Amino acid sequence: MSTDSDMMDTSAGASSSPIDDPVGRWSDIEHLLTRRGPLAAEGFEPDTVTSSSLKTKLFDEFKVLVIGAGGLGCELLKDLALMGFRNIDVVDMDTIDVSNLNRQFLFREQDVGKPKADVAAAFINQRVVGCRVNPYFGKIQDKSSDYYAQFDVIVCGLDSIEARRWINAMIVSLVDVDDDGNPDATAVIPIVDGGTEGFKGHARVILPRFSSCFECMLPAFPPQEKYPICTIALTPRLPEHCIEWASQLHWPKHSPFKDAKGAVASIDTDNPEHMKWLYEAALERANEYDIQGVTYKKTQGVVKNIIPAVASTNAVIAAACTTEVFKIATNTADSLDNYLMLNGVTGTYSHTFNYEQREDCPVCGVKTSVVEMSADATVKDFFNKLCTDTAFRFKNPGLSVPGKVLYMPKPQSLERQTRKNLAERLDSFVQDGNEVDCTDETLAGVAASIRVRFINNDQ
Repeated sequence: MSTDSDMMDTSAGASSSPIDDPVGRWSDIEHLLTRRGPLAAEGFEPDTVTSSSLKTKLFDEFKVLVIGAGGLGCELLKDLALMGFRNIDVVDMDTIDVSNLNRQFLFREQDVGKPKADVAAAFINQRVVGCRVNPYFGKIQDKSSDYYAQFDVIVCGLDSIEARRWINAMIVSLVDVDDDGNPDATAVIPIVDGGTEGFKGHARVILPRFSSCFECMLPAFPPQEKYPICTIALTPRLPEHCIEWASQLHWPKHSPFKDAKGAVASIDTDNPEHMKWLYEAALERANEYDIQGVTYKKTQGVVKNIIPAVASTNAVIAAACTTEVFKIATNTADSLDNYLMLNGVTGTYSHTFNYEQREDCPVCGVKTSVVEMSADATVKDFFNKLCTDTAFRFKNPGLSVPGKVLYMPKPQSLERQTRKNLAERLDSFVQDGNEVDCTDETLAGVAASIRVRFINNDQ
């Protein structure tokens, strides 16, 4: 075991000079890199006494991006650093809350209020000699495609479906496809995605355009629980009803915050001021109807659809994800094909299966998605269909056809110009069997072509 002096050199985290490792520090890793076992992947060439190319690649060349520095992200950073990965970037837009400290072990009480990415990177750089973790405090959407193209693998420890969809679309878009539909294998950046929900979790490996992507499995996600609007507005009985009233009805009515341009701001679930306003409004509503249970934490959980986290589940899933990164980096074994599920609710059960690629996936599919609409449907009907259909679940799509923009939500000037088209019949712009190009914030700039089929109302 290394001494404290071995582990506390903060300057080593940013130094490119050779690292004076304690004897035997990497002996377990070396056992894997110097032996050809029955599970070794095709092309695996073990290191020898005179050649340590795999170890050199692992330590000095392989670049990993970790997205998310929360419960799962802390485990991922720790595991990656202790497995020899020394070139790591971490991106996270959150700051540390006191409620994080029970399981996000890279943080301490004095870190509350600080950016998770900055604190996590500083802790790993200080604790693990030679590891260089570069933090970015901000959104993944802030970075360009050139930034993501520099990495050899991307590991996701996210709690947001929208963020997963965005990074998935971005990485898939980096892989060019020739005229015959063959993807460029040299441009593939594997995505290792981990997720937990209480005692359940998953780990999956995505090889963009060669295996199913995250968008392929979108229809398998259950829709978020919704409450009848009449109950929310007139007869609330649960704390959730009060919180939904505050976010769905009270916020639009009062427009409490403005954006930088003076326009009404939408709810930012990561903004403490927005969440405080919603909590206070929901609490006032609850007191009016004598409903108990509205707390700030409950408000966060309902608005952000948060599932309580379990530290042990995070540890297991992070270990599975890191093992997959190691296999991808060293070829010591074939990577997961391609989905591992874990269920620890009653006992412990895991299962591995191949999640098949959707041919009509709007991100990686080779066939165009088809949407059936009634003959008298409006552009607004089509817009709503894309937002509610489980195959798409777009947030605020832009719609266009060759030579015509049907609707574009941004910028505001274009939204105002195209808003009138929403009330028009769809068939006045699109003929049966023609395609509509759709863009959405979840698709990272990727335009999805969707073919429209009109059906008679009596069918």
